[in-house]
Amino acid sequence: MPHHASHDVIVIGAGAAGLSAAAALHAAGRDALVLEARDRIGGRLLSTSASASQPGLDLGATWFWDGEKRVRALAARGSITTFDQHLAGDTVVQDTTGTRRLPGNVLDAPARRFHGGAQRLAVTLAGALPVGGLRLDTPVTAIRPHQRGGLHVHTQDATLHAEHVVLAVPPALALERIDFAGALPAELIRLARATPVWMGAAVKIVATYESAFWRRLGLAGAAMSRTGPLQEIHDMAGPDGHPAALFGFAHARTLRPGFEGAVPTLLAQLFGPGAATPRAVYVQDWSTEHWTAPSTVQRLADYSLFGHSLYRQPALEGRLHWASTETADEYAGHIEGALAAGERAAQAVLARPFIPARS
Repeated sequence: MPHHASHDVIVIGAGAAGLSAAAALHAAGRDALVLEARDRIGGRLLSTSASASQPGLDLGATWFWDGEKRVRALAARGSITTFDQHLAGDTVVQDTTGTRRLPGNVLDAPARRFHGGAQRLAVTLAGALPVGGLRLDTPVTAIRPHQRGGLHVHTQDATLHAEHVVLAVPPALALERIDFAGALPAELIRLARATPVWMGAAVKIVATYESAFWRRLGLAGAAMSRTGPLQEIHDMAGPDGHPAALFGFAHARTLRPGFEGAVPTLLAQLFGPGAATPRAVYVQDWSTEHWTAPSTVQRLADYSLFGHSLYRQPALEGRLHWASTETADEYAGHIEGALAAGERAAQAVLARPFIPARS
């Protein structure tokens, strides 16, 4: 027989949005349980494992910008030091006619990064949850309104009850992975299925080196290529050049099998022979992440749907709340947007009359 348990709130997804919502709800005295399908926290906050010789490198979200106060405050709370993105130097551009150097950095804007990687933000948020407040490896399969009020949340091994549910995963993913049994309004279903997944169709590649040699050459580590496989490249080295790394983005649909072998060749064309032999190359294809990208991710391109007003209207009689960076009405697609969406969902729950959870 499946196990039944009741909670005030169930949060689906342990990325920045879900953990932010859960931490706020817990601080307000609510019993909030986070269910995460993966075996890790962070969602699209993903950093390589840190060691004494190699700090964590971001394979997901990397930057935050001036005015993003929630991120800055969270980093301070977790004693996570931040530093300026390296900007000094020239840009390299490559097209079918060849490679040329442009004066100054025409690609990057002032931004800040996190010592040890952005995933440390998720660790800080998770640290605010009580023991037992987070379950990994627990995909949600269905959500059903309960005849006595609240919602039933089904996993492979249990049926849980909650007065409120916070959906802290991309809307299109939620509609594909979770069975709502036709309980959602048709307009909301159409919106959620059409909303793009931020980074969902992106491939991020990080190449590490012994030193940030491009800086000595007067290059910013910023480059654009129209021949691929990477379309844009940025400096990912630390403020003192350690760890030394470059990273680039590609769209998953443009890549051919074995493209990883062409990455050092491209980097050498852009930054010189020193780039031809990286110490390591990390490839993170977000389009193949089962718990990030729905099967339709390559076709979703209408970013004007981010922050749509319907996402600020709780569904299922006010009990189902949207909270992912795609639903944020400010800084959508950023870490700040995820934190804002989680905060908004928590506030919406707290604004409702409190009814203790029951089975």
